[in-house]
Amino acid sequence: MTLVAEEVRIDVPVSGAPKRSVLTRLVARLGNGFVQVVLALVAVFWLVPVFGLLIASLRDESANTANGWWTVFTKPAELTLANYADLVANQAVWQSFLNTFYIAVPATVLVVVMASLASYALAWIEFPGRETLTVVVVGLLVMPIQVALIPVAKLFGALGLFGTITGVVLFHVAFGLPFAIFLLRNFFTGIPRDLIEAARMDGATEWVIFKRVILPVAKPAIASLTIFQFLWVWNDLLVALVFADQDSAPITVALRAQLRQFGTNIDMLSTGAFLSMVVPLGVFLVFQKYFVQGVLAGSTK
Repeated sequence: MTLVAEEVRIDVPVSGAPKRSVLTRLVARLGNGFVQVVLALVAVFWLVPVFGLLIASLRDESANTANGWWTVFTKPAELTLANYADLVANQAVWQSFLNTFYIAVPATVLVVVMASLASYALAWIEFPGRETLTVVVVGLLVMPIQVALIPVAKLFGALGLFGTITGVVLFHVAFGLPFAIFLLRNFFTGIPRDLIEAARMDGATEWVIFKRVILPVAKPAIASLTIFQFLWVWNDLLVALVFADQDSAPITVALRAQLRQFGTNIDMLSTGAFLSMVVPLGVFLVFQKYFVQGVLAGSTK
């Protein structure tokens, strides 16, 4: 009789070996070629409406009304830049495009700067009422914008800010700060206390600690907040409809005004919508490196 010994392999975990988190294992699996192909197909699927909007902006109204944008593959002669020339010549739409910059940029910068300073104070500076103030800020997250429209409109009317770009910016800053403070404070509290204490023992002031220690570490969170705030303000319609007049209206209000009574005015709408979409896309591409770092923060610990 011949005995065949079967090799039995038992995996014994090595003591002290770091355990990979679920997100780390997921990222490792995404390196698989098949998964990458699937993700590429999903990305293409999501980009189809964007491509269709671009093609529609390059066709005149009669072509867009007669058939779908996909017919351009058989009729490439339909493509034209006349819509963009008309958009630039349209003073109202072009001014609204500039107004959107005047509203979105200050509203984003003010929220990021003020929220960064407030979050550092709530996270690392001891002062009476800090916990109560934190609870109040978090509680403001549940307040809907619609509740404040009429009271703030009366206040802006009394202050002479109603119908101005300044009023729209202040409204966005006020309602953007609670979420911004909540987001950044949670990130700041995750910074090791040893870094803060070591800087204080070396004689660094709170401003120096914030500038030299907190900001370099918090770049991913700040970049994520910048993207979110800019997109919210840039794509806003409700606040602009209430607080902006004809001279201070952003692109969203101007495009809505281009709707015709018996037609959709697709040539002007598609052109303006595509141009208004390019700017947020550019902002995302600029900050995407830090945004991804913020999403994956802590996944490799």
